[in-house]
Amino acid sequence: MLVRLLCAYVLVAVVAPPPVDANPTVFTVAGVLSDPDKQKLFQDVVHRIGDSGILPPGVVFNSTTILMNPNPIRTALSVCDNLIKSKVYAVVVSHSQGNELSPASVSYTCGFYDIPVIGISARDTVFSDKNIHASFLRTLPPYSHQVDVWIKMVALFGWKAVIFIHTNDRDGRSVLGRLHTLAEENGIQIEKTIEYEPGVTNLTHSFLTEAKEANSRIILMYANAEDAAVIYQAAGGVNMTGSGYVWIVSEEALQVPNRPDGILGLHLSHQEEQAHINDSVMVIAGALVNMMNAHENIMEPPNSCGEQNWKTGKTFYKYLINETLDRGMTGRISFDESGDRLDADYEIINIQKGDRQVTVGICSPSNGPKGKRGAELKLKNETTIIWPGGGTEKPEGYIIPTELRVVTIPDVPFVWTRKLEPGENCSKVDGEVYCPRPNASFPGQDVWEEEHCCYGYCIDLLVKLAEKVNFTFQLHLSADEMYGSYDRRNDSTKQEWNGMIGEVVNGQADMIVAPLTINPERADFIDFSKPFKYQGITILEKKMAKASSLTSFLQPFQDSLWLLVLFCVHLVALVLYLLDRFSPFGRFKLPQSDETEEDALNLSTALWFSWGVILNSGIGEGTPRSFSARVLGMVWAGFAMIIVASYTANLAAFLVLDKPQTTITGINDARLRNPQENFIYATVKDSAVDMYFRRQVELSTMYRTMQGNNYRTAEEAIEHVRIGKLNAFIWDSSRLEYEAAKDCDLVTAGELFGRSGYGIGLPRGSSWTDKVTLTVLDFHESGFMEDLDTKYILVHSTDCSMEEDSPATLGLSNMAGVFILVGGGILAGVFLIFIEIAYKRHQMMKEREMEIARAAAERWRGTIEKRKNVRRKMMLKNMQDASRLHGPNGGMSVSYGGMPEKTPFNPSLATQPYQRPSMGRDSSSDRITFKENLV
Repeated sequence: MLVRLLCAYVLVAVVAPPPVDANPTVFTVAGVLSDPDKQKLFQDVVHRIGDSGILPPGVVFNSTTILMNPNPIRTALSVCDNLIKSKVYAVVVSHSQGNELSPASVSYTCGFYDIPVIGISARDTVFSDKNIHASFLRTLPPYSHQVDVWIKMVALFGWKAVIFIHTNDRDGRSVLGRLHTLAEENGIQIEKTIEYEPGVTNLTHSFLTEAKEANSRIILMYANAEDAAVIYQAAGGVNMTGSGYVWIVSEEALQVPNRPDGILGLHLSHQEEQAHINDSVMVIAGALVNMMNAHENIMEPPNSCGEQNWKTGKTFYKYLINETLDRGMTGRISFDESGDRLDADYEIINIQKGDRQVTVGICSPSNGPKGKRGAELKLKNETTIIWPGGGTEKPEGYIIPTELRVVTIPDVPFVWTRKLEPGENCSKVDGEVYCPRPNASFPGQDVWEEEHCCYGYCIDLLVKLAEKVNFTFQLHLSADEMYGSYDRRNDSTKQEWNGMIGEVVNGQADMIVAPLTINPERADFIDFSKPFKYQGITILEKKMAKASSLTSFLQPFQDSLWLLVLFCVHLVALVLYLLDRFSPFGRFKLPQSDETEEDALNLSTALWFSWGVILNSGIGEGTPRSFSARVLGMVWAGFAMIIVASYTANLAAFLVLDKPQTTITGINDARLRNPQENFIYATVKDSAVDMYFRRQVELSTMYRTMQGNNYRTAEEAIEHVRIGKLNAFIWDSSRLEYEAAKDCDLVTAGELFGRSGYGIGLPRGSSWTDKVTLTVLDFHESGFMEDLDTKYILVHSTDCSMEEDSPATLGLSNMAGVFILVGGGILAGVFLIFIEIAYKRHQMMKEREMEIARAAAERWRGTIEKRKNVRRKMMLKNMQDASRLHGPNGGMSVSYGGMPEKTPFNPSLATQPYQRPSMGRDSSSDRITFKENLV
């Protein structure tokens, strides 16, 4: 509402003419002060500085003042009507009685025109917000700067962990943010943070239960006087103000009447308004001188609230914020980027018996070189401090609990779990320890969802560690079965740890004993012991036997060599045929033998000989006969011997010794760096390995690829590798080497990367960290860790060396091509025999037809012969009868077939022998020939 009223007033103002040209000689500064005495003091200081010679000659330093009105609207109107009208270059503002926010109206109004405002009393955090108070700076530090002194006190006394109590408002959250930053820089853990609503008057004892259960006994409290009184009352009711506790409180909380004895608090030195008026005017004068010496183009300020922004105002503000006053009345004055004063003087106050406030130390700026200065804390005498409970010896700041809450997670071989049946107990003889799983719906409470027994590498380590360091423990499993990730909760901007890390950070566990990888993300929130086991990251995959194709038996030779061998077989067969055929010794007959001479090789026999030699089959017949061909045959046999021996040797190398090998070369494998759709790899979600890939820029592509494939547990991922659903699993080398040694079907690929170690996790600043670390180192030196390796990791190893050293047994997949080749030969033979049978049947049918034709022709010839013989006899008889009747030269008439024909008788024909007619291949030709002969 205040901002709206101020903006409305400014926007309705009448726009005035622009300011006069730059480089004025009169500079007016204004003061908005709490009473007339301060106004008079302000005017005197301005007049004194103007006459002191600080400003250049001819420059006039004027002042104008108004009284601070408790009503912010009236103050804003007065600033416009009285101060801005006087063309002021800067305004010094105090506050009205009991209202530290009253300077806000002055800051709003002047900031609208970029007129710098120097506060000499405002300490609220809101004035550090440059979005609201753009031109505001102050000679007093804000309340949040008390954190700087608190951290110096905690570090000086050597405490490592604190509990912080603060209001749930803007100032409280600002103090918390600064405390987190400085505590991290100084290695101090904030073990508990307790918020309360300001103005609450009925705090119960349960409000401080978390603080009482924490290990730390150092309590830092930021509260105003009213809230501090309520908190002191609640703390006294639960005995948190007695011996062993340390209270370090804010300035306001130190002034409460019921404050307990022994607390420490701060008091800001030099809070007098007169001193701050003097120093603020000195800062303004010094900034003016520096701006003029820099020859800046200085323009006059506006003379009404209706004018435009003052261009020189932002420049003047930069000179003011960079100004340093080494010897002011309030000490050294310098400003940070928010305009807040740095390195103010504080007194360390100890409340002692009798309600006495005793200054036991001071915190003041050091005298180092500019740029390296800072506040320095000095105690007058530590023995003069009276602590809560009345003691003078500095408290340890923490308590050592007799029983620790230890959390673990199932991870073979480090932690095995066995679910308990009703009424069953864990076996101490077998090294089992009771480890129930809490219900995730009741964090921090002993509400068990399942009861288990745990045993393994880490359990033996925990038992031995408790014995050596002298503590007892209650072991439980992680409720969400996660190592821990830093994620946003419920879609909010607040990030929190889950899993085992979250239990330690939130105070639900005091120690993590599990295969917990040490990495920077986790080390920012918890402490780690020295590694109890060193390891790295590797890749697990299933051994894949080399795929055997149907042509595996052809692998020993390249395709070009096979083609050359086939070519040579046929070329040699052809040359053998030619040599044996044209050689004069290619055919011969044994002496004194009636056998027929042997023929030379024909082409078919030569091919049979050539293939028989190279296939190492016996050649029973069809060998070369000539000497030249046999020389070539011997050379061919030598060639075949070399080829067959080379093939046999290479076949053994390709098939018999063909062992399963890894398909991944390591983290730089192309299939990992350039993801493929048919190649799936993953790790465990929100694990240390997942954080490693997220942290490495060069592995960002792999990280994005794995995000959608990551598993919840390592057991599930390893099982999927074993059954082939996952191609590669990236995880800790210790676990994967164990799995590969146990199962010969699994193998780790490539070299280790991302080397780290497993450590025991503890809360930040835990008193157990050093003791646990020393004990772990002692375990390494004594050989105890090697014994655990032998007992839980190496003992389960399967001897895969014999399997790797011996040749692999050939199976059908290796020689399937040969069997298919034989089958193909059988099918080819069957196919050819059918062709031969069909061809033979065709041949036999033609021969049968020829036989029938020949038989018919023979019968026909017989008939013809009979007829001829009959006719011949008749002719002879007729000729004989005619010869007797007519004599040798007579003629006769002969009738054939009833057809009379007169033929001269030729006696010579009768005495000639009969000639059998010639026979052709068919009956028609026989008939024709026969007729011709007959005629």
